[in-house]
Amino acid sequence: QVQLVESGGGLVQPGGSLRLSCAASGFTLDYYAIGWFRQAPGKEREFVAGIRWSSTYYADSVKGRFTISKDNTKNTVYLQMNSLKPEDTAVYYCAARGRGYIYTTPSEYNYWGQGTQVTVSS
Repeated sequence: QVQLVESGGGLVQPGGSLRLSCAASGFTLDYYAIGWFRQAPGKEREFVAGIRWSSTYYADSVKGRFTISKDNTKNTVYLQMNSLKPEDTAVYYCAARGRGYIYTTPSEYNYWGQGTQVTVSS
């Protein structure tokens, strides 16, 4: 049974940092593309970053501030978020896709976690 569990969200001041984790079970990370998405109130879910094998891809809005990585020994994907801004406030989700490359469209992903809240505010 495929399962994704996010953790690491919280309240942080502008300019601060957080590291989100996405623990995967029921499958091996190496064979899946993993994406991080976020959804703010009243807005559509949007792509943030993705990783497949050693390839990564980022949304322009987070490029240079966020870093996606994975630890195959822990079957976990991370999203290091630096220089956080109030507009980064959202529920962050990780998602997995069994075939293909990194897609930026939520409907391309088969499995989703429950999400973790990130709030950037002073």
